Amino acid sequence: MIDELVGADGQSGSDVPTWKEVVAKYQQPSVWRSAWQIVNSVAPYAGLWYLMYLLQAVSVWLALPLAVLAGAFLVRVFIIFHDCGHGSFFRSKKANNIVGAITGFLCLTPYYQWRWEHGLHHATSGDLDRRGTGDIWTLTVQEYLEASRGKRFAYRLARNPLVLFVVAPLFLFVIQQRFAFPRGGNRERYSVYVTNLVLLGMVAGLIWIFGWKVYVLLQLVVMMVAGSAGVWLFYIQHQFEGVYWQRREEWDYAQAALQGSSFYKLPKLLQWFSGNIGFHHIHHLSPRIPNYHLERCHKAEPLFQSVKPVTLSSSLKSFAFRLWDEQRHKLVGFRALKALRLEREKVLVKKPRQRRPDQAHFDPGLR
Repeated sequence: MIDELVGADGQSGSDVPTWKEVVAKYQQPSVWRSAWQIVNSVAPYAGLWYLMYLLQAVSVWLALPLAVLAGAFLVRVFIIFHDCGHGSFFRSKKANNIVGAITGFLCLTPYYQWRWEHGLHHATSGDLDRRGTGDIWTLTVQEYLEASRGKRFAYRLARNPLVLFVVAPLFLFVIQQRFAFPRGGNRERYSVYVTNLVLLGMVAGLIWIFGWKVYVLLQLVVMMVAGSAGVWLFYIQHQFEGVYWQRREEWDYAQAALQGSSFYKLPKLLQWFSGNIGFHHIHHLSPRIPNYHLERCHKAEPLFQSVKPVTLSSSLKSFAFRLWDEQRHKLVGFRALKALRLEREKVLVKKPRQRRPDQAHFDPGLR
């Protein structure tokens, strides 16, 4: 069905205008829905911090469960921040930028720099020749085999689940976002500086209220829950069985959206906390659709529903995915390298030798 939608070259006559017409109906934000989402996301997040303040006076252990819940609400706050970055949360550009900057402070993320980086992610998702900005570090099998020993070690470390979903989120939001990207413009750099100044004042105030030990503990729990959940969602949205990757000359926007971004079918409660971002195939097809319209858009077009869903249980397979196999057009784990080595060794054994006896065979990629 998806091939019928986008065609072999991404253009399929009558079908392309169809999906464009469908998504256009859902690109208009609703000020009431947006306002309500702020109320039911930002307000509970602030309220939970107040309750943590009350409970920590009795025992910090009573406040920790609320910190976990606050982390879940922070995911929803990030989705508002995310939609503002796409200019989809409000009709007004100014309103998007103001709300985006404020929610960015809560997420410890500079709004304009993140918006610039995330825009590059949308423009290059699924393109093997334009990896490296706003995505998970992914090597092809051949790139891994040809890499130095140090680079292979770094890659294995980066793809370790403990590092990827526990250490990396904290590093990303607490440390990396404090620095401006060299390739960013003045606005992006200034957004980092302003965010850092605001966070300095906000952290100083909360330390004065809670005490530094209690504040650091609660903030770390909140960021660990929100960060780990956010990185997992981002990971599963582009690292799943049957995902689309192509070289630049064969890359197609619609195919990259519908086949390179997952339909993560979550239980309703998790869908609510994640702000419908599981309908990621629709989001990549049209980033101007607000999160609260994504499910309706998905249900409005049968071709969108033909995208095979990734369920909570089936998504666990993605833990094993490490490399992109260009030969077989699929994600594979490190164990697949052993099979690949055996196949190559069999080919070398069967292949008649045509070199001189004194010429020793050496293939650095397979050692």
